[in-house]
Amino acid sequence: MVDKGAQTRERILAAAEPLILQQGYAGTSLDDILSAADLTKGAFFHHFKDKGAFARALIERFAHNDVMLFMRFAAEAEAKSGDPLEQAVSFLKAAEEYIERLPEPIAGCVFATYIYEIMQFEPSIQTFIAQSFRRWSALYEKKFEAVLARYTPAVPTTARDLAETIISIFEGAIILSRSFNDPLILSRQLRQFRQYFELLFAARVPRGALSAASA
Repeated sequence: MVDKGAQTRERILAAAEPLILQQGYAGTSLDDILSAADLTKGAFFHHFKDKGAFARALIERFAHNDVMLFMRFAAEAEAKSGDPLEQAVSFLKAAEEYIERLPEPIAGCVFATYIYEIMQFEPSIQTFIAQSFRRWSALYEKKFEAVLARYTPAVPTTARDLAETIISIFEGAIILSRSFNDPLILSRQLRQFRQYFELLFAARVPRGALSAASA
């Protein structure tokens, strides 16, 4: 049986997220949220003791949904191939294709919205955002480390550098997409990174092969 209370809580958070991405946290009133969710103040405060507790719940929900999506991409990539390079390319392509299939362009990133208004929140929120970015980065780093352990890239790089690059592309392309009103910027830039990544390992030189050949 579905918990009605959990449904109402999710209804509030789901209604609030696009408002906050569009208007900002400070620019979104409680009345805006209640109107979008079609609920009363009593229902809101039954689930959130104050707006601070609501803010924490909203970003925790966003972080959970985000990491679960990328964990799914990783699992699907691992099921397709045992080769780490093929897995990484499939992992990158999954995000690219997911963005392209969305019926609406991504409205924004809750992490970025909160960071721009960080003075509105208690310090633990900034810590949570940093931890969430590290967790997201770790998913990419794991894939890239496996590739680098087996193959030598065309130019020196690290798993951390590659992970930070792709996350920077995500965050930056979302901003450009909204600025230029071009919903395809994110998918194009993700494709650019994937193609760059494929070029790095196009020769598929096994790790240690070059040094062995010159010995």
